[in-house]
Amino acid sequence: MLKSTIAALTLSVAASTAFAENPMVGGAPMLVERNIVENAVNSADHTTLVAAVQAAGLVETLQSEGPFTVFAPVNDAFAALPEGTVESLLLPENVDQLTTILTCHVVGASVMSDAIAGMIMDADGTYPVETLGGCVLQATMTDDMIQLTDENGTVATVTIADVVQSNGVIHVIDAVLTPAM
Repeated sequence: MLKSTIAALTLSVAASTAFAENPMVGGAPMLVERNIVENAVNSADHTTLVAAVQAAGLVETLQSEGPFTVFAPVNDAFAALPEGTVESLLLPENVDQLTTILTCHVVGASVMSDAIAGMIMDADGTYPVETLGGCVLQATMTDDMIQLTDENGTVATVTIADVVQSNGVIHVIDAVLTPAM
């Protein structure tokens, strides 16, 4: 009985510690035992991203084992795109373009912000980040914040870093990154 109580307390403390280490995103706790999609659907700040992932048919991929790093644009980032862009991208005939844009936010490895910062420093201030969508983002640091510049010159800042998932990590960003047009 004592052993099972100690084991339960140990699990409880471990779960509390893991939970405490992950920041809240969009008003929701981000649970480390959930995958990228399971957590994203709970974030009020990522409803547009979730709708886009669903429209592109990427839910199953982002629920798979991974590991992935997702630079996750907030709703305001999508709203800042030219009027009608999001609606157009969500149309079935534009699924290929939407998929390319979304996968330009995904790296096929789990990379925490301290590792990104280290790579930036080791590369004399700019580190090329190759994404699964074929985009090369340029990672830099400004005022201790990681910034990513896409192939069109759009700059996104990581506003919430290191949101650990069961299949990778999410870094919340404030702009939508696109491939070279």
